[in-house]
Amino acid sequence: MIYEKILKGILSVGAVVSAAPAMGQYSPTPEFPGKIGKTVPESQIAYPQYNPVATPGSPNVVWILLDDVGFGATTPFGGLIPTPTFDYLAQNGLRFNNFHTTSISAPTRAALLTGRNHHSSHTGLFNITTEGAPGYDSYIPCENGNIAEVLQENGYSTFAIGKYNATNVADAGNGGPFNRWPTNRGFDHYFGYNPAAACDDQWHPFLYRDTQREPDDSLGLPAITRFTNEALQYIADQKTAAPQKPFFLYFAPGTAHYPHQCSPEWANKFKGKFDMGWEEYSKQVLANQIKMGIVPKGTKLPIRNKEMEEWKNLTDQERKIYARQMEVYAGFLAQADYEIGRIVDFIREIGQLDNTIIMLAIGDNGATSEGGKFGKIKPERWTKEVALRVEGMNLDKLGSADTYPFYNEAWGAACNTPFRYYKMFADYEGGTHNGLIAFYPKGIKEKGGIRTQYTHCIDVYPTTVELTGAKVPEVISGYKQNPVEGISFAQSVLSADNNVEEKHTSQYYELLGTYAYYKDGWKAQFPNDIVAKERYRDENYDSIPHLYNLKEDFNENKDLAKKYPEKVAELKAEFEKDAWKYGIYPLFTNQTNAQRVFKNDRSHIEVFIGPKGYAEYPYLIGMDGHSFSLSADIEANPNTNGVLFSINGNANSFSLYLKDGVPTYCFKRYFDLPNFPQAIQKIKADRKVPEGKSNVKMDFNFNLQTYDCDVVLYINGEKVGAGSIGKGAVTSFMSILGPQLQIGRSYGVSFTDDYQSPNLFGGKIKRAYIDIKPFM
Repeated sequence: MIYEKILKGILSVGAVVSAAPAMGQYSPTPEFPGKIGKTVPESQIAYPQYNPVATPGSPNVVWILLDDVGFGATTPFGGLIPTPTFDYLAQNGLRFNNFHTTSISAPTRAALLTGRNHHSSHTGLFNITTEGAPGYDSYIPCENGNIAEVLQENGYSTFAIGKYNATNVADAGNGGPFNRWPTNRGFDHYFGYNPAAACDDQWHPFLYRDTQREPDDSLGLPAITRFTNEALQYIADQKTAAPQKPFFLYFAPGTAHYPHQCSPEWANKFKGKFDMGWEEYSKQVLANQIKMGIVPKGTKLPIRNKEMEEWKNLTDQERKIYARQMEVYAGFLAQADYEIGRIVDFIREIGQLDNTIIMLAIGDNGATSEGGKFGKIKPERWTKEVALRVEGMNLDKLGSADTYPFYNEAWGAACNTPFRYYKMFADYEGGTHNGLIAFYPKGIKEKGGIRTQYTHCIDVYPTTVELTGAKVPEVISGYKQNPVEGISFAQSVLSADNNVEEKHTSQYYELLGTYAYYKDGWKAQFPNDIVAKERYRDENYDSIPHLYNLKEDFNENKDLAKKYPEKVAELKAEFEKDAWKYGIYPLFTNQTNAQRVFKNDRSHIEVFIGPKGYAEYPYLIGMDGHSFSLSADIEANPNTNGVLFSINGNANSFSLYLKDGVPTYCFKRYFDLPNFPQAIQKIKADRKVPEGKSNVKMDFNFNLQTYDCDVVLYINGEKVGAGSIGKGAVTSFMSILGPQLQIGRSYGVSFTDDYQSPNLFGGKIKRAYIDIKPFM
């Protein structure tokens, strides 16, 4: 059976997790130990323990998870982006140079938090998908209790900050259900993006506190600074109220996922630092890695990814653009290092650092190629024409609030040095090989040491359990727990040297049908992803298996598949076993061949407006590829101004608003820089709204065959304006990948000169309507 582990599995971390259940916060009311009489003198008064109490001296725990950071980006692992906080943790802790992730965000987070493989935790793809198979439905089972639930049951305070990305997108709206939001999965408090979100704007994020939308920030602070402030406040409040109680902080700021946004002050720290180009960057990083002992002596740079431009063949203007992309990325990452340093410093100031375990995973997957050949601004890929038509362009504004940039794929390849390929390549180390730093002054004996044992993100959970002495309950919140699948590497943390037996000896990888299997140093790859092959693979790649001996070939340079076909067959058979055991089957080989888009059973949605005068509709699912109508019953006058509907986000943006009483639709494609002509289109009504009550409506008609998009405006059912916004303006800006649909305002950067955001509606919206039309 697919989930035979549920029935027959043995907890892989041994006695540490197979102990008797701990009393937990969800335990039944304890039996009263005293005696009850009719009167107090006849009774024996007693006070049973209702809440779990941590073992005295239990260490605090901080997990830090970065995003889309390649192995060769930061200085602890030989990279050229200075990260002094990470350096401090590495110099006083341990670097694990053989740590692995799943190759993409949500699956890694599900695996990390639960200590189970990503398919076992039903996140075989992304949490925006809901395939009709257990390994892919994006609902992490409550039977797979996460580390916060375990530590909470052991008397810890628990906080999650930043990017959670482990809630099914269908449950991420204002109506919940909230049972798989962080505060119902073991965290006392949560502050961060919508818990389904993969990313958000750093300058104008939609943030949540627990399950409620956080008011917009009036100070103009970037998200990373707000996240750090909240983390410090949580710790300060907790240690004031309960100084003996340990805390668990899960800090996942989303850095350095796009958008790469930071102030010029941070980006300008790296002016000229990357003018040498990506090839020279990789050479310098590899030399550092060999010198530092991060990679074995004799390691060579990998085969060049075929899609990469050669720096020497670029024009001076091209080099200027691409260098600035990397400067902004470096500034973004360096600011995260600074903010994490504030957390470390604060824990030191309150006298808790020596008794705090910090696990810093420098990436939830490898660096990305999603920027394409030229990089992105918002986030459509630049074409060469757009990217290079830059006379007079103010590159210093790259990373500001009105850009949404990230670097091109060649910089992604450089940041993955010494590995080949990128995020989402589950078969190659470039997608799955990240740096890990373990810091624990009270327990680590070899400060600054390097650990070479194979480790995987599912191992961090059981390692934390063993280091803290926590007990894993057999039942959490009434759910009998499935076996933990990760294997503790606590012995590697506590050992005086690197002479430690490797315990995690086999592991599968899989994403979008491409898979690989690791066993005892050997790794076989079985590429099966049509989309990736069309763009990135070698011409003869096809579905040919590859085989590497990673004990002798650290970064997969010498393919041994033809020499050892029996080893390929052996590892394929091992994958087959795991595929049935952990729910990997059926393989989804292409995102378009599965029913991946959530269906919305409501084709007609009424939006009620509360006393704020505006509303937000996060994750309006079921819109992809559909035509739709937006309408509002309003009270206004012929001179009223303000937004009726808007999406102001990370892709195409639009606004339907009144300008001096005239309904106006503005659409913007984001692919250009500031001070550069933007693709803005406006469609205006030929008249104003009348005095008093009226209905304003917009039809968005999208032809799925031709990709033509037309907009029609109405007042009280009468057509008052129409126009085309061309091809390719698909309704993705209304999709599950997009930000919140806003009614009555447009929070974010203004993208039309007709108003300044948020441009609250000046009249009154009585009710708004969303109508999703069948496919045309």
